[in-house]
Amino acid sequence: MESASERSRLARPAIDVAPLLLGALITHEDGVDPVTVRVTEVEAYMGSEDPGSHAFRGQTARNASMFGEAGHLYVYFTYGMHYCANVVCGVPGQATGLLLRAGVVVGGLETARRRRGHPKTDRDLARGPARLAQALGIDRELNGADVFGERLRLELPVQPTDASAIATGPRVGVSGSGGSSSYPWRFWLAGEPSVSVYRAAKPRVRRTVGTP
Repeated sequence: MESASERSRLARPAIDVAPLLLGALITHEDGVDPVTVRVTEVEAYMGSEDPGSHAFRGQTARNASMFGEAGHLYVYFTYGMHYCANVVCGVPGQATGLLLRAGVVVGGLETARRRRGHPKTDRDLARGPARLAQALGIDRELNGADVFGERLRLELPVQPTDASAIATGPRVGVSGSGGSSSYPWRFWLAGEPSVSVYRAAKPRVRRTVGTP
């Protein structure tokens, strides 16, 4: 299927596209050690409608790629040590996207193990968004990259996963109302052992004057 028609399947709000990405294959072809991951868990972010989204308060230099065409990556750096990757959805200016939260390495297993420091079990190679990005070799250099291009290749299922096989719930580690049950925008393959462990965000502590 041509990339134009595949891209059009992503040109909808992220919460509508989420079931389509479950079971999809994403490959990073770096010219030496390609790795492929089958996606098992995603989180939808809905731009200005979503208090959990990086785009909630508008466009910045950091999140600019979210406001572009569907089918590109938004890669961000977090906690001073990790990269996470999102597939941009919707139409330009909408800033909706899907965080690639977990998956199973199905190609380039030895390379993924090396990049991840040889964890005790292969289940943990791409279990969590930072681990998934590391296994694929994704960093900020790929921010804005086309997932239907030469370096990245996203292969969507012909048919979305049946709704009966999909579980939903609050997003992991999102603070404030965006992490509540009012936003059940995490989608995963039910019973899949690679899915990340749910953790609610820690409450923010407000400091008063004189507090160290």
